Order: sequence, then structure tokens, then C-alpha cells
Amino acid sequence: MISHSKVRIDLVALFAACALFLSTIEYMIPKPIPFLRLGIANIPLIIALGIFSNREYFLLLLLKVLGQALISGTIFSYIILFSLAGSLSSAIFMLITYIIFKDKVSRVGISLAGALASTISQLFISKIILFKEATFVIAPLFLFSGLLSSIILGLFANEFIHKSVWYKNLKESNV
Repeated sequence: MISHSKVRIDLVALFAACALFLSTIEYMIPKPIPFLRLGIANIPLIIALGIFSNREYFLLLLLKVLGQALISGTIFSYIILFSLAGSLSSAIFMLITYIIFKDKVSRVGISLAGALASTISQLFISKIILFKEATFVIAPLFLFSGLLSSIILGLFANEFIHKSVWYKNLKESNV
């Protein structure tokens, strides 16, 4: 018989694999401006809310960040600081938003909260180590693109959650 904890770890690994797959796809999409990303690798994090414990959720986050750094070759560069700061702040704000407003906010709102937190933390890191005061010049573009892409990601997550039989069974089985 397979243990409950083994199934949970396998589920986290499945979500992490999805995040890494989406991250790989995202790296193949041309970027008009360096650092400007759509954030599609965050879809598994948005969907995972309400399925995973906080510990499992942050394990998923860690696997996503480290996996992305390995895929992109940035694990030993300052770029990982942007990814870590953005992903960690995003995950924390999405989790807090989900916990506090579980039945009042859709995944679009949760995604917006995460995008705002991610963008602000990455702009802060940028101000400290990269662009200094010029960060304020790029801030509006990054805030706008982050909010726009987060709405799209949230809409996708909402559709997935409402239409996926697999997700419904997973939530009901409480594996």
C-alpha cells in the first residue's frame, strides 16, 4: 500500500514538473525587454492553493525557483535573486490572500496580489543591485505587464479549477 505522505510528495513533484515545463515554454518565447516575463510557470502555484499544506506549497515554490534557475543557467548568478524574491513574495501574498479571502476572491484576484508583490520585490532588488534610481523609469512597464499577465493567468486558473475533473476529484479525495 502506498503511504499518504508518498502520494503527497508525488503530487508536489507533479505540480513542480508542470511549473518547470511551463517555465521551459516561457523561456522559448521571445522577450521584448530583458527580465520581462509572462509568469506562466506560476499557474501550478495558483492552482495548488487549497490543495497543499503550507509546507508542501513552499516546497513546490522552492522546486520551481531552483528548477527555473537550472533550466535558465542562472543558479549561480544575481538573476536568481530576482526569481527568488519575486516568487517568494508572490507565493506569500497569494497564500495570504487565499487564506483570508478564500470564498470572496477568485484566482484572478489571487494572481493579481501575487503579481503585484512579485513586481514590487523585483523592482526593489533591481534598485539595490542593478538599475539604482533608473528603476523608477522601468517600474510602470513592469507593473502594467505583470498585472495584465496575472489577469490572464488567473482567468486560466479559474477555468482549470472549474472545468477539470482531475482537479475536482483531487480536492474531493483529500489525498
